[in-house]
Amino acid sequence: MSLRFALCALLAVSTCASAAESWHLVQDDDGIQVYLSDVPGSRYQQFRGVALIKASVPTLSDLQENLRVACKWLYGCADMRLLKVDGDSTWVYLTTALPWPASTRDMVIQVQSERRDDGSLVRRLKAVPGMVKHVPGQIRVRQLKGLWTFVPKGEQLTEVTYELQADPAGDIPSWLANQFVLDAPVISLRTLRAVAERQGGAAP
Repeated sequence: MSLRFALCALLAVSTCASAAESWHLVQDDDGIQVYLSDVPGSRYQQFRGVALIKASVPTLSDLQENLRVACKWLYGCADMRLLKVDGDSTWVYLTTALPWPASTRDMVIQVQSERRDDGSLVRRLKAVPGMVKHVPGQIRVRQLKGLWTFVPKGEQLTEVTYELQADPAGDIPSWLANQFVLDAPVISLRTLRAVAERQGGAAP
């Protein structure tokens, strides 16, 4: 296979992947944009929330790495604890607090961090099996992937993007699933913005 043919094939695959992931703006309010996209083979949509926050990337990174604080601004979080750190990868155990009538969920999430030369930070999330035994009364989420990106736009200004695709497992009313994909990015980004800007741009 020639190099030119290989590059053309790769470009075609990338184009198809982009086309398959078609994002639609569904809400633009209070400086937060929310986009939704259908997920092939799933009845749950994925979301993308975008906001500009008057804080540095290191400040926002610290507010994620402090799990006690992170659980306060992350929508639906009841508890979050550290399981393991290995280089740029971190494993955390998270339990949810979702509105009635949804049962509580738990999950083990691997977070892969990548710090780039332009000062941006990318964190990729995915649910992984094992590490924590089944807890009676909890429904384990096994299908989840997401992304946090922090891109500096000035000395104390960062564009923050939060994406998530998940299968919550078990029965979730359609109205609650539809509300979650709006509330999760809006409330998470709005609360993170308030906490970060209250820090005055200084790391906690």
